Amino acid sequence: MAFPSIEGVRFRSCTIAELVDAVVWAEVLLFRTFESVDLQAVWPEAENLRWIHASSAGVDRLLDPVLREGPWLLTNSGGILDRAIAEYVAAGILASVKKLPQALRRQRERVWEHRSTTGIHGRAALVIGPGSIGREIGRVLGALGMTVDASGTSERPGGAEFSRIRDVDQLPTYAGEYDVIVLAAPLTERTHGLVDAEILGAMRPEAGLVNISRGPVVDEQALCAALEAGAIGWAVLDVFEVEPLPETSPLWNLDNVILTAHLAGDADDFAERLWTLFEDNLRRYMHDSPLVNVVDKRMGYVQR
Repeated sequence: MAFPSIEGVRFRSCTIAELVDAVVWAEVLLFRTFESVDLQAVWPEAENLRWIHASSAGVDRLLDPVLREGPWLLTNSGGILDRAIAEYVAAGILASVKKLPQALRRQRERVWEHRSTTGIHGRAALVIGPGSIGREIGRVLGALGMTVDASGTSERPGGAEFSRIRDVDQLPTYAGEYDVIVLAAPLTERTHGLVDAEILGAMRPEAGLVNISRGPVVDEQALCAALEAGAIGWAVLDVFEVEPLPETSPLWNLDNVILTAHLAGDADDFAERLWTLFEDNLRRYMHDSPLVNVVDKRMGYVQR
């Protein structure tokens, strides 16, 4: 997308390899790459840098110790991905309970096979991470007739999107109450490995897990074991511990898994939405007005 014409603003695009040179003069950095990169060589050159904007909602790929402790403002793109991700979650849940992957395999094999499926109306869903993405997921699943709770840093009222918000520290005691658990939490020290063998073991055998947050929120080895053993019924996974997912991963071969290549939020209007958000914040910055989506660098996410 072409840069807009804003008086007093000079734009320059660069690759990761060119970033060290570019950041010498840059006051604002829009970080559009989704790769995990080593920025240790960048920060010492960032003498003029004051504000960094991430094109994703999660900022874990950027938030190294230097950035966390440094003087720079950090904002994210929360809000522009919400609807696309919520639609992905709904599509994945519906495809799983209606057994569409199995039906497509039978179609390719030219096998006519009748089978019964289940529905989601009246079923219970838990969204771990009641931020803007989690709330949009709650709205969409609620509109489809599901009862939706959330899990967050503390027990509190759920508002319009959730029946209630439960304390994530108590997750092992209530994970078994839900038909679907959706992971929408940012990757932080607190959420790393959150869904482990204990949580998977507490889930219902027919329940499903959807992960659109970050791969390391789940213990992938424990998840594979649970899926292979039938300890949980199915999974929809858009993110993984290692990306791209290695060809050797057993997840490729599991009939009860839908996996995609980190694309849940990539709707066709993503670039336009990103630029609208960034341009609004840029004009705020130029007028010394408060920015939107400012990340609490200690917590690793925007506090709402």
